[in-house]
Amino acid sequence: MKKIETVEQFEEILSNNKTAFIVKHSLTCPISAAAFDEYKQYADSNSEVDTYYLAVQDARPLSNYIAETFNIRHESPQALLFSDRSVVWNASHGGITVNSLKEASIKA
Repeated sequence: MKKIETVEQFEEILSNNKTAFIVKHSLTCPISAAAFDEYKQYADSNSEVDTYYLAVQDARPLSNYIAETFNIRHESPQALLFSDRSVVWNASHGGITVNSLKEASIKA
């Protein structure tokens, strides 16, 4: 799991990966912390899909870019699964669990 902070890093990920998970999370929200823990557990046990994250406080321009480019309302926490430069699955808040991430990656 790698931290990203710039639009350039994000675009490189999309160019170099068929599929990738990105989670947007808040550094100050307990709900976001719980979802991020689920994401970390998934990332630690998964090797098929590359995993990345951004902290919205550190990467607001990137967070906004993703929301605007893919026409997906910004939420935090928010998990996004990209495949072939498109968002094929997303979830927020309590919808971000190890199991939901596993199920989404199998379908991608």
